[in-house]
Order: sequence, then C-alpha cells, then structure tokens
Amino acid sequence: MNKLIQLKGKKKKLVIGLMSGTSADGIDAALTEIQGSGIQTKVNALAFGTYPYPSGFKKFLLKNSDAKTARLDEIARLNFLIGEMFADAAHRICKKPKVKIENVDLIGSHGQTIHHLPEKKPMFGKVVRATMQIGEPCVIAKRTGVLAIGDFRVADVAVGGTGAPLVPYVDFLLFRSDKKNRALLNIGGITNITILPKACSINEMFAFDTGPGNMIVDSLMQKYFNQSFDTNGEVASSGKLIPELLRWMMQHSYFKKKPPKSTGREMFGELFVKEILSRTKGKQVENVIATVTEFTALTVYDSYLRFIKKKTKVDELIVSGGGVHNSYLMDALQRYFSGVIVSSIEKFGMSSDSKEAVAFAILANEMISGNPSNVPTATGAKRRTALGKICLP
Repeated sequence: MNKLIQLKGKKKKLVIGLMSGTSADGIDAALTEIQGSGIQTKVNALAFGTYPYPSGFKKFLLKNSDAKTARLDEIARLNFLIGEMFADAAHRICKKPKVKIENVDLIGSHGQTIHHLPEKKPMFGKVVRATMQIGEPCVIAKRTGVLAIGDFRVADVAVGGTGAPLVPYVDFLLFRSDKKNRALLNIGGITNITILPKACSINEMFAFDTGPGNMIVDSLMQKYFNQSFDTNGEVASSGKLIPELLRWMMQHSYFKKKPPKSTGREMFGELFVKEILSRTKGKQVENVIATVTEFTALTVYDSYLRFIKKKTKVDELIVSGGGVHNSYLMDALQRYFSGVIVSSIEKFGMSSDSKEAVAFAILANEMISGNPSNVPTATGAKRRTALGKICLP
C-alpha cells in the first residue's frame, strides 16, 4: 500500500507500456517518462522496440483464439507463457537507453487478445458481454520486480461497455485541438477511429472500430507469398480492383451497425478469409491483395459518411499503426478523404508504431493516479471507471 501511495504522489514516473495487437506478430514495448496525469499528462517516449514472437507461436496462438480449435489446457499455459514473454520485453526495452529495470516505476500491459465478444448474450438469467486478454500481469510483476497493471478492458465490460476501444482516452489527452476537428485513425489488425471535435470535452468525443485493418491483407499475404505483410503496399499497388469482391465485403452487417461498437478476429478472421479465397479462385493474387487493401480504406470512409460527417466534419485525419507503412492504403485514404489533411502521427512527434504501447503506459499511470480512463461514448459503458488490475511485485 505504501508503494501505491508513493507512486501516486510522484511527479515524474518511468513507465513501460506493453502491447500485442490482433495481428499477433510480437510485442511492442515503449519506455516512457510521464509527468502529471489526466489533462495535465505530458509524455516523453525514451525508447521503443518490437520483439517478434518465436517461430510457430502465432499459428499456435491463433489456434487457441478460435473456439473450434482452442484447448483449455493450452490457453492456461499460454496465459503464463505470454506473461513471461512480456516480462522479457520489459527487460529488453530498458537496455536501449541503459535504464535499470529497478528504476522503472510502473508497467502497463495490454496483453494478447484471444477472444472478444462485444455482443450481449443471455446466460442463466444474466446478460453478458466478454473479452479475454492473456499474458498474466502477475508474472510480469514478479519477473521484473516492477508493479504491473494489466487486464484493462474488463472493468469497462463490467460497467456495460464492450471493452474497446480504449486508446481514445489517450487520444483525447494528447491530440485534442481548440481549432481543428481531428480524427485519430489507428490501423492495426483492426482499425479504430477517434473523433475529437475542436475544443471538445470527453463527453463530446466518440470512437469505434471501423472494421478490419491489416488483418485480412496480412493473412492473404501469408497464404499467397509466405510473407507477414505487404511491404509498403507494393503488391496492392501492382494489382487492380475486383469490383464484385469489394461489393460483397462491404455488405457485411458490421458496417451498418451504429456505434459504439467493436470487432475482432471473431468477425473478420479465418472464416472471412476462407470465404474470400473461395470467391477468388482463378483470380490474379495481386488483384485480390489490392481489393482487400482498398476494402480497409473504404470501410473507414464508409464509417465516416454513415456515423461521423453529420456530427463532425473532419479537418485532419492523423494515422498510426502498421497501416501507415502501406503507401497504397495511405493513398487510398487521401483519395477518399479529399480536402482533409491526411498525415502520419509522426508529424506530431510520435512514432506510428509505438502509439499503442505508449497509450498503455499512460493508461497504467491513470490507474495509479486514481483516474477513470474509459470513454462511454466509445465503448457504450454506463459510466466512467478506472481501468486495470494492479499486481504487486
């Protein structure tokens, strides 16, 4: 308890943020110096690194993210194994700026999502939503000797939310503007958007998952070329659109659903990819990659037209995540958002790859400061609440 009181009162903290997204390629780690909390938060990213999962691990993880192939004993072991991997990442990121791990005040870990069920389901007299992120934060705390905070999503679910997206709170703290209507777009495995009307309060902002990001492209690149992703969008740029495939994908029921909403691999994962493959037999693979990449950009714009433009006409679209490195995707966004400034978050002094890891460092700092950090207009929660579980070293 004394440790918690001391941390809350500390003006500057060294905080590590750990993140692994739906792409499940590896662990992003950011070492940050955070001053203040809430709207007074100032963050300085000292180091960032991405540590790939071992060969064969992603396939094993995805097997246990699918209800049809998952095994309870393997999930239980994965929870502790990923905790060990996250702890290793925390140790490794400290070596870049030569910071001793014992000087780190706090670790915030998103964990690894293996199942996300945002839809309500009646069960035994109750109605429940569910989400599961593994990578036991107690293991991280014990292996590093640093207080760790993890499992951020479940508190929002407990107060009626979907548990995602969570980064919009950090977008509000760091990127709101008095002069411009801004949209923060993060393109990871899933794409989420945060809308920050100029001079907005936290109750006036809103956010939601627009749909798949890199997930479908990455899966098809693996199947067609044995590559993890389309480097700089080169394959997509060499192909042509398949109109009937694009029309079919855009008919998915998720895009008509009103926010707040979130999605994941359960909706746009392996089954969706299999259907794409069955519909594109005999088609040139470059054309398939071009079409599914276009699909990601179009779902963002479609979401803007359906749910955003009437409320807030966006002046600036700030993009982060792995999708920033896909020139075809970035060009497509600029094509759709004609008249809107589309830029990488790098323009604002933040690495596009590190944003989410930095965000979970900030969310950990908010928890230790006693501040609520969910956004009910983004998740549908009934009220604001503090997020995360505290694990002592």
